Amino acid sequence: MEKTLAVITVIVKNYDSVEKVNALLHTAGEYIVGRMGIPYRERDLSVINVILDAPKEIISALSGKLGMINGIKCQVLTTK
Repeated sequence: MEKTLAVITVIVKNYDSVEKVNALLHTAGEYIVGRMGIPYRERDLSVINVILDAPKEIISALSGKLGMINGIKCQVLTTK
């Protein structure tokens, strides 16, 4: 299966949802190239950037599941 390089940006507005986010990211662990999390205390949120090298179906499924978590916003950027 052909892989695509992608960055998923996750904005965490509800800290009660962090465990769900981490659990989902763990399921895609074999595809994760790197991850960076930054707490933004002044706005009471965190930003997580995840770099993936994965099939498009995996990227789409992961971003969709992340987007369904309460208090989470995510956006995906992929290469062609």
